[in-house]
Amino acid sequence: MYPGKYALENPDRPAFIMASSGDIVTYRDYEARTNKLAHFLQQQGLQQRDHYAIFMENNAWYLESCGAGERSGLYYTCINSYLTAEELAYIINNSESKILITSDAKRSVAKEALRSCPNVKLGIVVDGETDDQFINLQEATADCPTTPLENEKLGLSMLYSSGTTGQPKGILRPMPDNHPLDQIPLYIFLQKLWQYREDMIYLSPAPLYHSAPQAAVNFTIRFGGTVIIMERFDPEKYLDLISKYKVTHSQLVPTMFSRMLKLPEEVRKRADTSSLEVAIHAAAPCPVQVKKDMIDWWGPIIHEYYGATEGLGFTACNSEEWLAHPGSVGKVLLGDLHILDEEMNPCPTGTSGTVWFKTATEFEYFNDPERTKEALSPDGTMSTVGDMGYIDEDGFLYLTDRATFMIVSGGVNIYPQECENLLITHPKVADAAVFGVPNEDFGEEVKAVIQPMPGTTPGEELATELSEFCHEHLSPQKCPRSFDFEEQLPRLPTGKLYKRLLRDRYWGDKKNKIV
Repeated sequence: MYPGKYALENPDRPAFIMASSGDIVTYRDYEARTNKLAHFLQQQGLQQRDHYAIFMENNAWYLESCGAGERSGLYYTCINSYLTAEELAYIINNSESKILITSDAKRSVAKEALRSCPNVKLGIVVDGETDDQFINLQEATADCPTTPLENEKLGLSMLYSSGTTGQPKGILRPMPDNHPLDQIPLYIFLQKLWQYREDMIYLSPAPLYHSAPQAAVNFTIRFGGTVIIMERFDPEKYLDLISKYKVTHSQLVPTMFSRMLKLPEEVRKRADTSSLEVAIHAAAPCPVQVKKDMIDWWGPIIHEYYGATEGLGFTACNSEEWLAHPGSVGKVLLGDLHILDEEMNPCPTGTSGTVWFKTATEFEYFNDPERTKEALSPDGTMSTVGDMGYIDEDGFLYLTDRATFMIVSGGVNIYPQECENLLITHPKVADAAVFGVPNEDFGEEVKAVIQPMPGTTPGEELATELSEFCHEHLSPQKCPRSFDFEEQLPRLPTGKLYKRLLRDRYWGDKKNKIV
């Protein structure tokens, strides 16, 4: 997020616009604000490769909070704004953050967390009054220069895994001794792939603490484009913003596609998406029918990719490639992909196994050598995050599930993602989670937990309808044997489902969970 060039060439161009308020921050203002905060962080004694943390909702100060670290050689950790104080304290301590930046809306949680964070020397609140623990951002930086640091260094984000399969892990990449204008090769590759350019308009509908929005917004500002930041995703508002600002680029998750497709037909028909050139999606598997419907609606502008925050490897496909290989997440563009069984032997074409990469970029889990070792193959040459998948004859990768949620029923391996992808296409289903629950005879059986669409009555009648729907499309062993209903599934705004929270209710205190 290095805006210096554009602050000189196009000082009045909006760097970003807040969607709800319409507040504009120009490149001139953004350059000044990031420089002032960078100076302040340096004045507090933070040196190259030190860490600080950011804990707040999408707001008009988020990007400068990141940008200051990116031009002062620091690691900045953006933290899920929905965490509890205990969860927040864990990440602050684990990341060895010396400063915490937060908002007035998150101040009470941050205050409680800091009671357990003895190494944090200072708290900054971006939009609230100074108190005994936090200094107001504008007061803190009032006397700081608006010009760059004398010896600017490239800083990087150190983000944490979402923790759906255990305690969150800090993903540390080596920080080169570069000037901020000298980007790392991965960023250059992605900018070319997704056709970023100076006059682009990017619509960001997701939380800025997540890795994909972080990267996309970063690229836009580095190229002198304008970012429209949604405080929270609303499907109808999203479509209105595309029309209002003539948006050219955006990145979404499949649940956002589903919610837009389920808008009333008259809302969808009046939406003007003709300015869109590139719509990217990732973070969760996309049901085949949902993606087909989106391509029919928006045209062949939808790009998909698969890659972990760890940067192990990267696959991608455009609309044409995906239509020829429905359900695929693309071909390998970075890294060396291998599909291996439990004995680390290669799986035949079309057979599912664990997805391994000969690592495209170096990484480690910060302060966690044991889990870094667990992510590596025995010989240390390959890495995995535990995803399951297979390769077709053309070399396209298909994901089947996270290894931890594979169901073993009567000795048969069942990958619940297939059933979830089907259920989400039903008009009465807003969201779906499928996982294994205890069965005395088979070890596990398939359970579905459904979030019905508004106005849909949950109960036995709906369960019967969904069961029949599944049996029409799936083999019997893949179909849920029972359905439960929840008003809201525990899905993060990033699109990731906390399936463990649902599944553990059914396992209770059983120590043997064969999933």
